[in-house]
Amino acid sequence: MTIGVLAVQGDVREHVSVLDRLGTETRRVLRPEHLEGLSGIVFPGGESTAMWRLIDHGGLAGSLSEALRGGLPALGTCAGMILLAREITNWHERYLEIMDIAVERNASGRQVDSFERVISCDGLGTLPAVFIRAPYVRRLGAGVKVLGSMGDLPVLVREGNWLAASFHPELTGDTRVHGYFLDMCRKER
Repeated sequence: MTIGVLAVQGDVREHVSVLDRLGTETRRVLRPEHLEGLSGIVFPGGESTAMWRLIDHGGLAGSLSEALRGGLPALGTCAGMILLAREITNWHERYLEIMDIAVERNASGRQVDSFERVISCDGLGTLPAVFIRAPYVRRLGAGVKVLGSMGDLPVLVREGNWLAASFHPELTGDTRVHGYFLDMCRKER
């Protein structure tokens, strides 16, 4: 099983490191041909606008959309959640528009407002979570399941083969979110 990590910008190295610790082969995805043969793909945290410009400029947008709509499992963390969301409530652009969620960009505040919390997640227990200029889910489609919350706020959601987190699981040393995603990928195979 090979998991791609979108490598245009953001926490690429950190996600690759977690997947390596879990014994999973990885491939950095920069071009359409890098999608061939993947069992899943990770959209890392970073800066969503910069990431999208690089995806679009590199000719990767159409291939990513096609692969995801064809069933390729995906994990999006922070900016990755924004890339996957169908709607962005406070931004005029749309990106891949895959998951039936509406998110608010930078809802947790500026960089200096970053924080850590312990959150409770279905099937995973309590997890450490790092929030950096985090998007918050403001609307959930009928097929979206909330796996983890911070109070009443959904911060880990799943729709079919797609998993999205408002936080950065790659920065905590805890591998359970990635492990859950790898289980999703195995079941899809």
